[in-house]
Amino acid sequence: MYTGPTMKFLVANLVAAVAIFAQTPGPAESIEAARKGPESPAMKQRVSGMTAPVQVSVWGQDYLFLATSPSPVTISIDQQPQRPLAQVDSNHWMLLQKMRTGVLHQYQFYSAGKPLGNRGDAIGYNPDSVPQPGVPHGKISEKHTLTSKIYDGMKYDYWVYASPGVDPNVPAPLMVWQDGQNLITPLNGIRLITVTENLVHQGLLPPIVHVMIAPGTSAEGRPMRAIQYDTVSDRYPRFLMEEVLPDVEKTYKLRQDGYSRAIAGESSGGICAFNAAWFMADKFARVHSAVGSFTSIQWRSKENVDGGNVYPFMVRKDPKRNMRIWMSDGADDLENNHGSWPMQNIQMANSLKLRDYDFHFRFGTAAHGGAQAGLDLPESLTWLWRDYDAKKTAQEFTIDQAEKDKPYFRVSITNRDAW
Repeated sequence: MYTGPTMKFLVANLVAAVAIFAQTPGPAESIEAARKGPESPAMKQRVSGMTAPVQVSVWGQDYLFLATSPSPVTISIDQQPQRPLAQVDSNHWMLLQKMRTGVLHQYQFYSAGKPLGNRGDAIGYNPDSVPQPGVPHGKISEKHTLTSKIYDGMKYDYWVYASPGVDPNVPAPLMVWQDGQNLITPLNGIRLITVTENLVHQGLLPPIVHVMIAPGTSAEGRPMRAIQYDTVSDRYPRFLMEEVLPDVEKTYKLRQDGYSRAIAGESSGGICAFNAAWFMADKFARVHSAVGSFTSIQWRSKENVDGGNVYPFMVRKDPKRNMRIWMSDGADDLENNHGSWPMQNIQMANSLKLRDYDFHFRFGTAAHGGAQAGLDLPESLTWLWRDYDAKKTAQEFTIDQAEKDKPYFRVSITNRDAW
């Protein structure tokens, strides 16, 4: 497995994103503590034990920005001039303010004149990402830990969430999520569980089972995420079909038709989701890819191993699959020796458009992370499962005429002169 500086940078980015979304206690409790003031016992208790460089909590229009630093901290929000944070204790700083919901807010912390943490995006969650009164709750399982045969002794964890309306004895629609360890808390990150419950309650999503799988660790103790997610082959979908889902079905019956199954992920999990559907469209016909790593992370030319960078061209030239795909990315996504995330996602979108795939591409300004996916999730899940009919087992997915009539995506340079 590649362990050079760029891969370490990618892992650091992922860890930072998880730290940003790790809201303990919950966002409502954090905001309530902040309202009492930076020097209040409640706020000092809130930051006690916080070691991450930065954290952001959002509840309604209240945004709480926290930082860990021995020096005073400032923050720039939406590219506005830097503002000072109030001191909580000798090592923690805070800013509480109201901002718009329904959008992303770009931010960058600074300490001692240097950036503190990565440039990030605070999610102005939409109403369907917030718990609503009268909405029933589903059931999240305990952690399951298994050992893989397909990945030669790899240990991995997974969780199962069953939404309201799921009967364990009746086959249910399925959605498989990569990096599932980040999704099991209802009000963290993209708020998958909260959004699901609201959409099921409104009839916009069928009662559904989410299987949330964490990347594995090899028998020798090395992380397997890149090998599992970024390799272009049928190995990962076989792992799902032959090992994970049969174990899930010991508890819940699942629909077997691809029409009733979706697969999703962010970053390398996004290309992993597309890869699984590409090789097994009869088992996973719906794809949700956020900041997908359609780049060369696992490309090994001397070993004849493909990476996700080949997909824009495979989509154009290989036989068309029956798939529905939601994609999103941002202009500030990664650029490194593996490739350009924004350019590759645009390439993917144009390739899907060229072949008349049923797809939607959301391209914003966000950096690498789950912010755009979290903002969009009520819309993206509704779009992905629109017109679902439990009486059917198949549907031919075709490009929406409004999308077909639009031109291809084009790039304009905004950060320098054209000449």
